[in-house]
Amino acid sequence: MEWTEYFAPLMRGAWVTIQLTVWSTIFGAILSFAAGIGKASTNSFARWISVVYIEIFRGTSLLVQLFWLFFALPVAGQAIGVDLRMSPVVAGVLALSLNIGAYGAEVVRGAIQSVAHDQYEAAKALNFTPRQALWRVALPQAIPEMMPTFGNLAVQNLKDTALVSLITLQDLAFRAEQLRNFTQDSTTIFTIVLFMYFGMALVLTAIMKLLERSVGRWKTARV
Repeated sequence: MEWTEYFAPLMRGAWVTIQLTVWSTIFGAILSFAAGIGKASTNSFARWISVVYIEIFRGTSLLVQLFWLFFALPVAGQAIGVDLRMSPVVAGVLALSLNIGAYGAEVVRGAIQSVAHDQYEAAKALNFTPRQALWRVALPQAIPEMMPTFGNLAVQNLKDTALVSLITLQDLAFRAEQLRNFTQDSTTIFTIVLFMYFGMALVLTAIMKLLERSVGRWKTARV
């Protein structure tokens, strides 16, 4: 088998990896804002829920979380008569989203709490409600501060997608292992895969930089 023939199956795996990265990053961002705002909230119930979620998913291995969702959760569901089985794609996206969401939540919380206290005082003087102060004062100033760290988390999320190959999802890492078992050409295959991940990471970094600049201009315009 010629090394050029490796590209077709690897590209199919790369497309799965790209989809996983995009969806889990989007859902992870939503969870980040929900949990980050919840942890910074004065509502004790919202804060407690957010803290539990963040500590569990930051304090445990992504691999274990993935296996628990795909293998253990359906068994637990059978014990109570509920079908909790999910496809490898759903389990992979869910595990990645929950994991990156927990790390992103701390970024959101820290950025919100770094907004100067006098900004909140000014909002209060203008008779803003706490919700209006959050959405109109705190978040517009906090989001630009979050973007560099969110860019790093997105790239880390891309690399973490390789773990989904362990639940039979045919991503780039899974396709590479299939080819290696068939051809025994480990050096060529994994060198190609190495550069494919590097290329995807460069593209993702460029996209996040563009978003960061866009948000930065928005902040400047508001100021």
